[in-house]
Amino acid sequence: MADHGHSDDGTDFAHPLPLWVLFAVFGALVFLTIVTVAQASLDLGSIDIAVVMAIATLKATLVGAFFMHLLWDKPFNIIVFLSSFVFVGLFVIFTLSDSKLTSDSFEPKIDEPAATAGM
Repeated sequence: MADHGHSDDGTDFAHPLPLWVLFAVFGALVFLTIVTVAQASLDLGSIDIAVVMAIATLKATLVGAFFMHLLWDKPFNIIVFLSSFVFVGLFVIFTLSDSKLTSDSFEPKIDEPAATAGM
C-alpha cells in the first residue's frame, strides 16, 4: 500500500484537528440550534424564513468545513459540493415559482355538492 502514498503503520490520518477546535465547532452548532429553537417563538414577519435559512446555512458551513474536512480539501471538491447546493436551490425556486403561477394559494380547493331545492 506504500505505492499509493499511504503508510502501513496506521498513523496516516487526514487532517487531525485539536480537540479544542472540534469542541468549539460543536459548541457553535449547539448554540445555533438553541438560537433556531428560540427563533421559532419570535414573529419576524417576512424575514422569518430568511433568518432560519441563514442559521441553517451557517450550521451546514461549519459541518462541511470542519467535520467533512472541506476546509483542507482540494478546491475542485469544494466547487462540486457547493454547486450541488446551488442546483438544489434552483430546483426549489423553479418549483415554487411554477406552483405560484398555477395556483392562487396552497390551500386545497374543496368542491361542495350542490344543494337540492326540493327534498
